[in-house]
Amino acid sequence: MTTMLGLSLTGRRVVFVGGGAVAARRLGRFLDEGADVRIVSPELGDAMRAAVAAHGLTWASREARRDDIADAWLVHTATGIPRVDAAVAAWCESERVFCVNTSDGAHGTARLTAETRSGDVIVGVASDAGVDPRRAVRLRDAIAAALRAGMLPLRRRRRGGGRVDLVGGGPGPADLMTVRGRRLLAEADVVVADRLGPVDVLHELEPGVEVIDVGKQPGHHPVTQDEINALLVAHARAGKRVVRLKGGDPFVFGRGGEEVAACHAAGIPVEVVPGLTSIVSVPQAAGIPVTHRGVSGGLHVANGQGPITPSTRAALGDDAITTVFLMGVAALPRIVEAARAGGAPLERPVAIVERGHTPQQRTTRSTLATVLADAAAAGVTNPAVIVIGEVARAGLLLAPAEERERVIR
Repeated sequence: MTTMLGLSLTGRRVVFVGGGAVAARRLGRFLDEGADVRIVSPELGDAMRAAVAAHGLTWASREARRDDIADAWLVHTATGIPRVDAAVAAWCESERVFCVNTSDGAHGTARLTAETRSGDVIVGVASDAGVDPRRAVRLRDAIAAALRAGMLPLRRRRRGGGRVDLVGGGPGPADLMTVRGRRLLAEADVVVADRLGPVDVLHELEPGVEVIDVGKQPGHHPVTQDEINALLVAHARAGKRVVRLKGGDPFVFGRGGEEVAACHAAGIPVEVVPGLTSIVSVPQAAGIPVTHRGVSGGLHVANGQGPITPSTRAALGDDAITTVFLMGVAALPRIVEAARAGGAPLERPVAIVERGHTPQQRTTRSTLATVLADAAAAGVTNPAVIVIGEVARAGLLLAPAEERERVIR
């Protein structure tokens, strides 16, 4: 029978007998723990020699002796010679020191688990009967994948220590979120969520997680930005882990900077997790590259709700620049007027991609000459991304049939 324990080896002596590849692969775990590592081996392989030099480890260049295990909390023997490893294991047995014997792991007094980490959680996999490292690694990898996907309960009860994490959720599909974002959601006590982004992941949260909807729509902001800031601070001050879940990236027209500043002003720890911004991901979903060699060598991004600046006007008139507008459907007449004033030709391609990366995705292809009429005829609405430039030309990457298929899926 095997009992799995979590051992703290920080500052405690761990003796490695043997300096080959196996020992080198396992050494890092103990160095990360801050163990006092000593190595006993007549020779060292290249990897172990590099580790000794990099970390200033003590190395006894000789055969192991019984007194080498004195004051050791754990011994790892991996000489590749079964009789030597067996002798080291026997010394450890008599001295009541746990020993990992790589020559015969089933008979060692300790085993290393196949390990994965997610935040402050460590998961180890070991077999109770016999040794099957490949099986343990396969199971470890499956657990790691589930942890990365946020499918396992990572939330823990806390006293104090509240914090805020601004998580960019990307354009919508949960599998386009970052691994870190999914993990932080699984650890959250409170999620303050926008209307856009991966709202489906909210259904995967534990029942006790509080979800606060602060979604904004054009012309309708039921929760002001100041109120959102106050919510984040109040829940963090109550000792809760707060995730501010946003669509796209928090720092791209997401007012993430204002939320970070509010947390800093209140003395609340805050971090930002980047997200896949709709500037590139939504056009990509429609087969539009925002830059393309020989077609567009630059990208200009603008908020359609703001004024048309001289730099935006210049970008619209530049044949080699792609201009992308977010939140610009209502401003489309102003955008077209600015493009014409900036010298853009009437045949300049325009693409409006609505609800990118969702089953309702739709792309309207047009030009500056006809886009107002085409958008009105199609009934274009937000959320949408407007792409103006030669990269928006139909057939650049996808044939019309391929584009229709992409929209349907």
